Amino acid sequence: MADLTERSSCEATTRMLKKASEEDHSTAFSRAEKMKICAIGDSGICCRNCVMGPCRLTPPKKEGDEPKRGICGATAEVVAARNFVRMIAGGTSAHSDHGRAVAETLILAAKGGAEGYRIKDRIKLIEVAADLGIEVGERTSEEIALEVGRKCLAMFGQQEGEIEFALRAPEPRQEIWRKLGVFPRGIDREVVETIHRTSIGVDQEMENILLQGTRCSLADGWGGSMIATELQDILFGTPTPVKSKINLGVLEEDQVNIIVHGHEPILSEMVLLAAQSEKLLKRAEEKGARGINISGICCTANEILSRHGIPIAGNVLQQEMAILTGAVDAMVVDVQCVYQAIGELSQCFHTKIITTSPKAKMPFALHIELHEENALEIAEGIVEAAIDNFPNRGRVDIPDVTTEFIGGYDHEYINYMLGGKFRASYRPLNDGIIDGRIRGVVGVVGCNNPRVPHESVHVRVVEELVANGCLVAMTGCAAQSVAKTGLMSPETAKDACPQGLYEICETVGIPPVLHVGSCVDNSRILVALNAMVQEGGLGSDVSDLPVAGAAPEWMSEKAVAIGNYFVASGVYTVIGVTWPVSGSQVLTDYLFKEYEKIYGGMWDCEPDPDKMVGKILSHIDKKREALGILGKRERVLYDMAARRELSIE
Repeated sequence: MADLTERSSCEATTRMLKKASEEDHSTAFSRAEKMKICAIGDSGICCRNCVMGPCRLTPPKKEGDEPKRGICGATAEVVAARNFVRMIAGGTSAHSDHGRAVAETLILAAKGGAEGYRIKDRIKLIEVAADLGIEVGERTSEEIALEVGRKCLAMFGQQEGEIEFALRAPEPRQEIWRKLGVFPRGIDREVVETIHRTSIGVDQEMENILLQGTRCSLADGWGGSMIATELQDILFGTPTPVKSKINLGVLEEDQVNIIVHGHEPILSEMVLLAAQSEKLLKRAEEKGARGINISGICCTANEILSRHGIPIAGNVLQQEMAILTGAVDAMVVDVQCVYQAIGELSQCFHTKIITTSPKAKMPFALHIELHEENALEIAEGIVEAAIDNFPNRGRVDIPDVTTEFIGGYDHEYINYMLGGKFRASYRPLNDGIIDGRIRGVVGVVGCNNPRVPHESVHVRVVEELVANGCLVAMTGCAAQSVAKTGLMSPETAKDACPQGLYEICETVGIPPVLHVGSCVDNSRILVALNAMVQEGGLGSDVSDLPVAGAAPEWMSEKAVAIGNYFVASGVYTVIGVTWPVSGSQVLTDYLFKEYEKIYGGMWDCEPDPDKMVGKILSHIDKKREALGILGKRERVLYDMAARRELSIE
C-alpha cells in the first residue's frame, strides 16, 4: 500500500491499516487502490436502464464529430439527468424508509404494543402535533402520538396535496415550489414516479427530469428525513449537548464490546437498555468480563451519542478497522452503509456480525431479526450472544487513541442557548452575522470515501472555514471526522477562530463546530435555516442567508438527495471527490448556473479542499453584500449631544 499517512489522517485507522497490510486482510482502502475507476460510469453517461445497451456515450473524439447517442436515441444530457435523479430517488428511499420505520414504531408504542418503547418527549410531541394540525387539549401523550404517527405514515402514501412538514419552509420558498410544480405530494409517489420517468422511453427532456428529481429530494428533506428526526425525538428524547469520546480507543480490553452500526436507533436504543440488565451484567462477569461496553459506528453512533453520550468507535470507513482490533465481540447492524466485506473479515477474528433487519442480510452473519413488539427481549438475546463470544477472543490490539468532544446540538437547544429559557431566540445568531462577528454558517455533511485521504478533506475544509469566521454545523460521518480534531470542544475556539466568532462561542458556551446528529438530522439544519429567516434581518427566504452546504468526502446516493433538497431550499451546495454527471457539460452548466436563477441555490463541485473553502466564502460574501452587511459594522458609542441629533426616517 501507499504511505498509510496519505490514506488517512486518523492515527488509529493508519495503525489498523498497517496491521491489515501485514496480515493480508482486505479493507475498503486496499480494494479502492486495486479497483480501477470506469471513466464513463464515473462521468454519469453510461445508461443501462434497458438491455439494448449498456450505452456508453463517450464524448466526441474531435470537433465536428456527432455526439454519441444511446440506441434509443437518448442524448448525453438526458442519460446524465436520468442517472442523477435516480441517485436522488435511491437516497430518498433510504432516508424515507428509515422514517417509515420510526412512524410505525411510534404507532405501536402509542398502542402499548412495542416492548421497551415509550413517549419520552411530550413537549416535542405537542409541537409536532401543532405543526400537523392535530388537537392536543386534555388528551394523553399516547392518544396524541397515535394520531401523529398515523398522520406521518400517511405522508408516504398520499397521492395529492402537499406534504405538511414542507409548510414549515418560508412562504416565499413554498411559492417557488408551487410555481415550478415541485411541491412534494407523497413520499412513495415521488420515488416511484422518479424511477418510472427515467425508465426506457419515458421522460426525455432534461429540464423536466430534473424537476421531478427536485420534487423527490424535497420529499426526503421535508418529508422522510424530517419524519425520522422528529419522531425519534418524541420516542427517544430530544438531544441536548453531552460530552463523549471518539475513536477506536473507546473499545475496552476487559469488557464485552458491542458495536451498533447502521442508521436506525430503533435497534440501538433497545441494545443499550438490554446491556443495563443486572442479569446480563452478571452473565458477562461470569464469562470473565468486567462489564458491557457499547459504542457506535456511522449514523447509529451519532444517534446514541446525541441522546446518551455513548462513545463513537468510528465512522463508516472504520467498521473494518474496529474488527481488526480483535476486541469486538459483536457488531450489530441494521441498514445502510454496512459493508458486505465485514462478514468475511469477521471469519479471521472472533467477532460475530449480527444482522437484524429483514431488508438487510449478508453472508457470514448471524441473523437475529428485530420485531418492535418484543424488541427488548430480542435485544437481550443479541447482548447475550456477544457475552458468550467474549471468551473466544484472540490477541487484542486496541489503538490508545481517543478525543473528547461535545455532541447533541439541535434546533431546540440552539434556540435555547442563544436566548435562554424565557426568551429563546435566533436573534443573537442573526445579530452576530449582521455585525460581522460571524461571517456565515456552513453545514458540512456526508460520508467518507476511500478515493480521497480519509478525513483529511473534511478536516481541512472545516479548519479553514472556522479560521475565516464561519460557524459550522455537521452531521453524519463528516461530523465524526472533525470531532477527532478537538474543534467540537468549546475551549478550542480561542485558538481556532477569529476574535468575533470566538467571542460569540465564549459568551454562549459553544464550540465553533456543532455536532447536530445523523444524516437524517440534516432536516434539523433545514429547520434552523427557517428559524433564521423568521427571526428577521437576513432577508425573507433561505436563499438570502449567508450560508452554504458542503459534502467534501461523499460517496452515497443519500448525499445527492441531501444536496439536492438543500439546493431546492435555496442553499449553495458544493461537493468534493467527483461530480457524478461530468460527462454532460449541458447538464452540469444547468445545475451549476441556471439553478441559482430558478431556486436561489445551486450545485457546485470542487475536490480541492482549499478551493472548496474559497468558493464557499465567495458565496457567503456575495450574500452579505446583497444584504448590505459585507463590511463589519463599527460599534458607535453615542454621547447625549449625538443622541439629540438622531432622527427617525
